[in-house]
This record gives sequence, C-alpha cells and structure tokens, in this order.
Amino acid sequence: MLNKIWGGFFFVAFAVGLVKTFQGDPAVWAAMVKAAFDLAKTGFEIALGLTGVMCLWLGVMKLGEKGGAVDMLARAFAPLLRRLFPGIPEGHPATGSIVMNMAANMLGLDNAATPLGLKAMKELQTLNPEPDTASNDQILFLVVNTSAVTLIPITIFVYRSQMGAADPTDVFIPLLIATFCSTLVGLVTTAVVQRLKLWDPVVLAYLGGMATLVAGLVVYFSSLEREAMELQSSVLSNFLIFAVIVTFVGLAARRGQPLYETFVEGAKEGFQVAVTIIPYLVAMLVAIGVFRASGSLDFLLEGVRWGVEELGFDTRWVDGLPTALMRPLSGSGARGLMLETMETHGADSFAGRLVSIVQGSTETTFYVLAVYFGSVGIKRARHAVACGLAADAGGVVAAIGVCYLFFG
Repeated sequence: MLNKIWGGFFFVAFAVGLVKTFQGDPAVWAAMVKAAFDLAKTGFEIALGLTGVMCLWLGVMKLGEKGGAVDMLARAFAPLLRRLFPGIPEGHPATGSIVMNMAANMLGLDNAATPLGLKAMKELQTLNPEPDTASNDQILFLVVNTSAVTLIPITIFVYRSQMGAADPTDVFIPLLIATFCSTLVGLVTTAVVQRLKLWDPVVLAYLGGMATLVAGLVVYFSSLEREAMELQSSVLSNFLIFAVIVTFVGLAARRGQPLYETFVEGAKEGFQVAVTIIPYLVAMLVAIGVFRASGSLDFLLEGVRWGVEELGFDTRWVDGLPTALMRPLSGSGARGLMLETMETHGADSFAGRLVSIVQGSTETTFYVLAVYFGSVGIKRARHAVACGLAADAGGVVAAIGVCYLFFG
C-alpha cells in the first residue's frame, strides 16, 4: 500500500505538470525539482535535529521502564481488561501480555509495546477455535491497540520542537482528550458489535472515571478566556511532563537502578532511532513536496475547502485533512504530511497544531492489522477494519474539536 501511495505522488505530480505545461505554465517543472532538493535537505536536517531530544526522552523512558512504571499501569488496568476479554480464561498468559502492551503504549514505549502486542496476539491465537479467522478477543485487542490512549506523546513533542514550536507541549491536553475519544469510540463500537456488557460496574467505573476527567478538562478550559486557556494549558502540560520525569527518576532510584547508566542506555536508543529515520523522512517529504509543488495537493484541498465553505463552516481544519486521511494507511506517510504541513503553515499555526493532535490521537490501522494478524496467520479480519477506522474517525473529529476549543 505504501509503495503505491509513494509512487502515486510522483505520477500524479507528473501528470499535473504536463497539464500545466500545456496551459502555459512550464515553470512547474522547476518548482517540482526545487521542492525535491529542498525537502531532501529539510528531511535530513529534521532527523539530525531530533537526535538530542530523542536521546533525552528515550533516556527518561528507560528510567520509567526500569523503575516499574509499566508494571504499575499493568496492575491498575488489569480488572478492566479481564471484563473486556471474557474469552480469556482466568490465569491465562494472554491477559498479562495484553495488560503490559497497553501499559507500554500509554507510556509511549513503542519498542516495548510492539513485541508485547505480538506475544499477546500469539497467546490469544491459542484460544482461537478458527485459526484463520480473527476471534472477538483478538479484534478487540487490535482495535484498542490501534487507538490506545497515549499518556506521554513523546514523538509529537520532539517533532514540534524541531519544527520551531514556541511551546512544543502546548498540544498535550488537547491530545489527551482526542486520544481518549478515539479509544472510547473504538471500544464502544467493537463492544456493540460483539455485544459486550459495558454496563458492568467495574467497566463503568473505569470508563466513567476517565470520561469524567476528560469532560471536566473540556468544561474547565472552555470556561476560560482565550489567553488564560492557553496559559493554563501550557503550565499544566509542562508541569505534568516534568512531574513524569521526576517520577520516573524517583521510581528508578527506589529500585536501586543506576540512574545515569540507565539514562544513557535509553539515550543510545534515541540516537539510533534518529539516524534510522533519515531515509524514510527524506523519501516521504520529497514525494509530498513534489506533489504540493505541482499544485495537486492545493487543487485537492481547494475542492474540499470550497465544499465546506458552501456549507457555511470554517475551513481552517481542511489543511490537516491529508494527514488525517493518510494516518490509517501509513505512519511514515502521515508523519511526512504532518511535518510538511508544519513546514508550510508553521508549527504554531492552527493547521500545525491540528496535525500534531491528529498524529498523536490516531494510529496506522491497516499496518497494525497486517502485522498483528499476519504474525498468527489470520486471513479473515471480520469487523476489525471497520471498528478500527471508526476509532480513527472519532480521533480525527475530536482532534478538530479540541483544536478549535484550545487554539481557535
């Protein structure tokens, strides 16, 4: 899928270039070539600039991992997951892997979450009476995984910092609200299809508590003046982020972990990640840059913008639409579109903040489905795709709403 999308950017740009040439605009070729070279340079500079911040955050995450933060979250959410996955027998190892995977996702520990998720899927497959068809528990696990609440969206902060945001964490509270909405929509949709008992007291207690917290944040911030909202959101976001850092350091110290060495161990991973993504960033940014320079992207967005204006709605969110549409298909593609939008409009623009929230509150549904189901040989996904896309749609709508609330 990604190969077709990437190649499609060039083919469409070439076709549009031919049309513009016949219309008397031969300068389009120079614009596309310039965009290719400029964005290749930009991709390298972004990846290089990410190194320090990635080292910082992955070092902090390693302290949290060694200090037991994942274990604490696992124990906290175990009662809820036991009721959401009724097909798993008491004491089965799948429960532990699912809980640990969810906890790692919440902390943004992608390197730990993926292997734990694959392990959980394989253990769920041992309970599956039809090995080539996804079971209800496997589908729910996939949907929750693709829309999992991320408490610490490290990568979003890193990219916003690199793209020049005055306060990279100012999207933290809006992002938490949007990612919760995405997870809630995915969970409720799947539960309705599978006829799960969401009115169970324990389930209601967890979901009700989280919904009340999110609703409280929305009500409180919506009652403030614009300047006060932005100021308090920024203060709260930065306080929570620093509190997490101090907590992770404290937990690691309590367990007797060597703080400096543990941080450096995680920081080394950050350097490797930053270097590894250079070719991916360059490839995607060049393709998107050529697509935009040809006028294809503007033509597409102007068509949508015209339709939205005819309906009488504000059109600023349209600039974030490409990232929203790409996100379920390709993580690297959506990341490239997010960065290109911030490069074009500015990291602190409405569009720049919106794509940051969209990127952090939705997931690459098709990629996760292919990897997780493919790892156990499942060929029939049943309602997994529809429920996963419902979660993505919920996240996008929520992202647009909170972006208007906080930054509109």
